[in-house]
Amino acid sequence: MAPEPAPGRTMVPLVPALVMLGLVAGAHGDSKPVFIKVPEDQTGLSGGVASFVCQATGEPKPRITWMKKGKKVSSQRFEVIEFDDGAGSVLRIQPLRVQRDEAIYECTATNSLGEINTSAKLSVLEEEQLPPGFPSIDMGPQLKVVEKARTATMLCAAGGNPDPEISWFKDFLPVDPAASNGRIKQLRSGALQIESSEESDQGKYECVATNSAGTRYSAPANLYVRGLAAWARSLMGIWSHPIRLLGVCACVCAHTGTLICV
Repeated sequence: MAPEPAPGRTMVPLVPALVMLGLVAGAHGDSKPVFIKVPEDQTGLSGGVASFVCQATGEPKPRITWMKKGKKVSSQRFEVIEFDDGAGSVLRIQPLRVQRDEAIYECTATNSLGEINTSAKLSVLEEEQLPPGFPSIDMGPQLKVVEKARTATMLCAAGGNPDPEISWFKDFLPVDPAASNGRIKQLRSGALQIESSEESDQGKYECVATNSAGTRYSAPANLYVRGLAAWARSLMGIWSHPIRLLGVCACVCAHTGTLICV
């Protein structure tokens, strides 16, 4: 016979209570890592750049590590840049070396519940070994100073066969226009357009052209975002030397940051 509850107390059936506790724990429980971005195989140019991007989700947040031939990557030419509190990571290799850097690179995401792995292959070619159609950067981004809240456009044009896809990196991290609420757009030309520019948009930009033949990076270019007074001072500082040499006056288009000599 089941015991009678004490006066003033209500007995809760044990099994439903345990089920309820399990549901609550599950709603706020931990989870194993799952990849949301994985590195892709790349063919790069000797002396150039390669970047592998890896990101995972999980609870607690996983940490990303990189391995080459079973050992944690370690070299002056290798740089690991973290984002998303360590749950995302970019492995950047520069300058690329034939044979020395050709390998399988492994990304590992780890948290207290488990570990997952994925990998990508890097091939490196000398200039004379490049296959037909390997991407070329016909026009890369240039140094730009823009007034805060104005629109900044970083140009990029690339060729290749098939036509390469263009992507962008800022300070060695991939630019994701979808995460900007429409403020940052990649135009059909490949240019990166940044509306209502903010100081956080300052940085070093690279455009990357990729097709089935390989990947080529542009030379980096800095974007500076300044208040009106600082913007004018920055431009005069940047162009003071050529102005002195030419002995001419100059004005700058406020919309584009382009120097116009008159």
